[in-house]
Amino acid sequence: MKTITFISSVCLLTTLAVATQCQTANKPQKPSASEKTAFQTSGAWKPVTDVRSDVAIVYGANDRRDMTFEQRVQSWRDRGYTAHFMTGIAWGEYQDYFTGRWDGNRHLDEGQVTAQGDTIWHGRMVPYIVPSLNFLKYMKEKHVKRVIDAGIDAIFMEEPEFWMRGGYSEAFKREWQEYYGFAWRPQHESPENTYLANKLKYHLYYRALEDVFTYAKEYGRSKGMDVRCYVPTHSLVNYSSWQIVSPEASLASMPCVDGYIAQVWTGTSREATYYNGLRKERVFENAFLEYGSMESMTRPTGRKMFFLTDPIEDWPRDWVDYKKNYQATFTAQLLYPDIADYEVMPWPDRIYEGLYKTCAGCETKERIPRFYSTQMQVMVNTLNDMPLSDNRVSGSPGIGVLMSNSLMFQRFPTHKGYEDPQFSNFYGQTLPLLKRGIPVSTVHIENTPYADTWKELKVLVMSYSNMKPMKPDYHEHIAKWVKGGGTLIYCGKDVDPYQTALEWWNSEGKTYQAPSMHLFEALGLASASPETGEYVCGKGHVYVLREEPKVFVLEESNDDAYFELVSKAFAAANKGRILELKNNLYLERGPYIIAAVMDESISEKPLALNGLYIDLFDPELPVLTSKIILPDEQAFLYDLSKVADKSKPAVLCGASRIYDEIRSGSSYSFVAKSPAQTDNVSRIYLPRQPKSIKLEGDIPEQSAWDEASRTLLLKFENNPDGVKVNITF
Repeated sequence: MKTITFISSVCLLTTLAVATQCQTANKPQKPSASEKTAFQTSGAWKPVTDVRSDVAIVYGANDRRDMTFEQRVQSWRDRGYTAHFMTGIAWGEYQDYFTGRWDGNRHLDEGQVTAQGDTIWHGRMVPYIVPSLNFLKYMKEKHVKRVIDAGIDAIFMEEPEFWMRGGYSEAFKREWQEYYGFAWRPQHESPENTYLANKLKYHLYYRALEDVFTYAKEYGRSKGMDVRCYVPTHSLVNYSSWQIVSPEASLASMPCVDGYIAQVWTGTSREATYYNGLRKERVFENAFLEYGSMESMTRPTGRKMFFLTDPIEDWPRDWVDYKKNYQATFTAQLLYPDIADYEVMPWPDRIYEGLYKTCAGCETKERIPRFYSTQMQVMVNTLNDMPLSDNRVSGSPGIGVLMSNSLMFQRFPTHKGYEDPQFSNFYGQTLPLLKRGIPVSTVHIENTPYADTWKELKVLVMSYSNMKPMKPDYHEHIAKWVKGGGTLIYCGKDVDPYQTALEWWNSEGKTYQAPSMHLFEALGLASASPETGEYVCGKGHVYVLREEPKVFVLEESNDDAYFELVSKAFAAANKGRILELKNNLYLERGPYIIAAVMDESISEKPLALNGLYIDLFDPELPVLTSKIILPDEQAFLYDLSKVADKSKPAVLCGASRIYDEIRSGSSYSFVAKSPAQTDNVSRIYLPRQPKSIKLEGDIPEQSAWDEASRTLLLKFENNPDGVKVNITF
């Protein structure tokens, strides 16, 4: 979970400076020309955390000991940032609500509670919440109203989370009675109880966000503001794996939701998975699937999506570990060329000022090493520039795996001996493809009514071994696609105990023993329980493999039959075209090259790239004529052949953001801004070798000219107030 693990104090000088301007904080801000990049912070502006993204998302509406909320907001505005707001919807600094200071009544009974009677805590006096209507009233009156009164027109309610092991509090029992019309049932006693409990948790946070966001928009309109509402959330892949329930894909169709932040980072992606019988971390592959599930969730509905990465993570580790896994997740997010908005980091205070181990076996701790902060800032500044692209990731396209929000409903507890270790029924469908270099996508069943969902999709793999369809209409959309020429692969024995949970397929006159029977009936197959085989369905095909997908990864070398079936289906759907097998993924976005080579793949062969590149993962920004990428490694390069205007000087990349550029026939000047106590390294394209380089203020610099690329390497100490650079050539 993205928790606040480091909160810095704000210096007295900053407090006094902000206090003199707090009277302007309640004026609506002008809409930003760009809200492409953002970061979230609970503190006020400081020189060492001046990240230079477009948006500072100010966290929490409570006052600090030495600063009001409005003063924190104004401190970022004074530095040129657009200010947005974020807080938790399932947890937060809401002690005044729980202890009775808000309405005179204590509400600690509204925490999420386990079967053992233990409250699930997020921090001291901060329980995970059963979001009652009274709590939502508190959120609107105490927090949302104040934020809008401060002139903020973008609100992020993060992590609507209900733990699967929760569901035993008095508050939850009351909600059960209200929702189902019959008395609460302990979820551990039957698979049906588990399914119904988790379905209710899903509903409660859907209701919570709809209620709070509707209020925010209505109150904003009363003040002449267009308030936008976003949900920062983990991926459906991660929540299902971590046994958490959240509304996820259903929110993408909610009128009052404008978009999401995809909270994918090392902490989520390092969750161990099974493949080839081996359980271990597969950070890049997991991140690729997580980002993919978020991108596909919003694409059909046109909602805005920010992708998040984190240079560290919630758990304390060492800087070497952070760097390796940051590169893996960063690469994965860039392989989705339809997304170009980013939360570049959460909690800059803990990143720049936190103390972490210098190596895995060390006890010594230090702040972020200069080489890592330089590399990180180079990467962050590329996100300010990262374009959308019509290019697609290398490999055979058009293969998707079906997902549903109900993946979260049946992960806890184990019933009747049926297990799904490490969410393997999902990874059994995806990893055998991804590990062979196939850029497999995910398809949300909730989005099947949208035409865009089916665009470019040739083969759809699905299983009801670990999820169930919450509406029968979904089957009509799937059947229409197949009959129109699509190819469907159904994997599963339909033997998990949730097949009999009380749902539409076995109630109100329907007597299907499994939801797949309704699907096969809609497809027009002769049998509602077809055996393993191939079936013609209109212009399309249906392939049935009566095996639980988890066995493809839980056992060594056990995915051959599954992969051969996918290969056959792909060929049938593509006029005999053969699947391209490789151990890598590759994409070009404008001047940027993104590549990843996977281990455990068809070979251990490295990927060799030849050209003229700047290595963006190297803090020295070296110019290379070749790049060798080994298995389990990634690369991020600037392709110098893509410099379009050879007469125009420009900072191509660097560890600072560039402002106030001025060009003439023989000179180039600009201002570079980045956090204090960090090093700037930049690659600057010039038509000719420079004659002079001057930094205002007599700031020391180092420089080197590379004739082959016509780039100047320039180094100096960063300053958030800006360093003006003057170059003649």
